[in-house]
Amino acid sequence: MNLSEKPTGFVAMPQGSVAYWRTGTPGRTPVVCLHGGPGLPHSYLEPLARLGADREVIFYDQAGCGESGRGSPEPSWSIPYFVEELRAVVAALGLEEFHLFGNSWGGWLALEYTLGDPPAAPVSLLLNSSPPSVARWISGVCALRARLPRDVVRAMDEHERAGTVHSRDYREALAVFNRRHMCRVRPWPAPLKAALGGFGDEVYAALWGTSEFGPVTGALADWDVTPRLPGIRVPTLVTCGRHDEAAPEHMAALADGIAGARFRVFDESSHMAFLEEPDAFIAELSAFLADVEARRR
Repeated sequence: MNLSEKPTGFVAMPQGSVAYWRTGTPGRTPVVCLHGGPGLPHSYLEPLARLGADREVIFYDQAGCGESGRGSPEPSWSIPYFVEELRAVVAALGLEEFHLFGNSWGGWLALEYTLGDPPAAPVSLLLNSSPPSVARWISGVCALRARLPRDVVRAMDEHERAGTVHSRDYREALAVFNRRHMCRVRPWPAPLKAALGGFGDEVYAALWGTSEFGPVTGALADWDVTPRLPGIRVPTLVTCGRHDEAAPEHMAALADGIAGARFRVFDESSHMAFLEEPDAFIAELSAFLADVEARRR
């Protein structure tokens, strides 16, 4: 998949048009891919296009980032809005059967969509680095933050207290964390750099807040899907990295809550195993998809 490709098409939504991309070879059940952030456009998920040897792989930029519009000057972004947006994409593309992949916030969106009794439900879920609650996320990232060099932690603390999290010094301190726990590839891969260039700050603020480490002030503040996990009744693969900001123990809790879920930790990865260990990651997903489809025949 070429980063410079123009969108395949657009889906109309109240907050602006939603750009989508279809790649791969039609054949087996397609995979719909949900990016994280919230507000990090789809391009960093580019390695997942390798699943397209025998099926379509579908990407889209959620409202407020990348190639998707910001139709209202005062957007009402919320969890229900993004669930409805996903429903609209599925309907517009005429998808009757599909696998649903989500990374980070995208995994939360996948869970909310599936638990919402949609007209077209996924035949399987692939949940990458998406712990089952915001409380677990904050617990995990704050524990990792405490292990950073003292001067880095001090700089973060000072800027967060002063409300200057957009300053260069804060971003440099945050980069230390991100190089350890978001993506460990050096230098960062082109798909990730491209996505960061189209990041949607407004949607991130609306759903999350100002800092990865909290407090969470947006629509996700109290999000917790843990008690609802028994409602997931489709085959599910749960994955994360050993050094992930979505801590493996919290991802294990997600897998434990879903009957029959498979769980895999990638030892050389953090939050983006598809960029950090792409061969192993694609092999794991391919094997899972093949198994799901074999059981459905």
